[in-house]
Amino acid sequence: MPLFTVANADSAASLVGFLQRQIPAASTAFLRQLIKKGKVVSKERVLTEDCRLVSGMEVRVPDSGRVLELLAGAAECAADPDILYESREILVVDKPSGVAVHAGVGHTEDNLTARVEKLLHSRGLRCCCAPVHRLDVGTSGPVVFGKGRRALAELGRLFMRAEVEKRYLALVAGKTPGSGVIHSSLHAKGKLKAATTSFEARWRNDTASLLELRLFTGRQHQIRRQLAAMGHPVYGDRRYGGPCPDGLGRMFLHCCALIFTDPFSGAEVDISSLLPADLRSYAAVLHAD
Repeated sequence: MPLFTVANADSAASLVGFLQRQIPAASTAFLRQLIKKGKVVSKERVLTEDCRLVSGMEVRVPDSGRVLELLAGAAECAADPDILYESREILVVDKPSGVAVHAGVGHTEDNLTARVEKLLHSRGLRCCCAPVHRLDVGTSGPVVFGKGRRALAELGRLFMRAEVEKRYLALVAGKTPGSGVIHSSLHAKGKLKAATTSFEARWRNDTASLLELRLFTGRQHQIRRQLAAMGHPVYGDRRYGGPCPDGLGRMFLHCCALIFTDPFSGAEVDISSLLPADLRSYAAVLHAD
């Protein structure tokens, strides 16, 4: 029987959500039927849809022809987005740097929305699914999609009311203060609008500082513009004067967390996204200097 082990990052997921990460070609309805029929087990204990996942738990599914067929097709889903959280109404995926959220010049065929649509269609789902916010092309991290018009409306209101906590990691030039709050006015749609960002240094030296930032407003390029105005532009950010060394192939800006209350279940959703390996490696070199 195929066996999957629950990782730390999976312990907050539902059983259906966990199985969808392991068998991305499977539909939600198919997985729920497996669970309902008692075919999903852990150490001979039948698991129910509302069971709590624990890190290290081993989850087995039947080795039926259909399951094996779906698993065999998993290799074809290699370009599918990495799912960080999923419920009936919400899908949160990890966006790589260099991938646009929406279709646009240079991203007509391959973009995050197209990848999500392809994934859902492979499961037999035809609902309207779209992102409710965006990240710049060069920024990596979680993006929230709503499944269906009602979900899009409810999630859109969460972002409009600034009820989603957004945290980022950025490597910036020079030695910053240990912590602080940046208040400034930024041009947005032809008007000056207030922008607020707090930051705390994870480490800093004379060459660079790794900052964890929290956005309290959502102006375009807010973090990049405010840090550049402070004299600490983001590494790899050519537009705002950041250092662009040969060893860094992208902008060092990553959304590491989104926290919000699910408007449908009332549960707190705490999404974490690890700093990509290339950024971790580059930061480690500067930290060691």
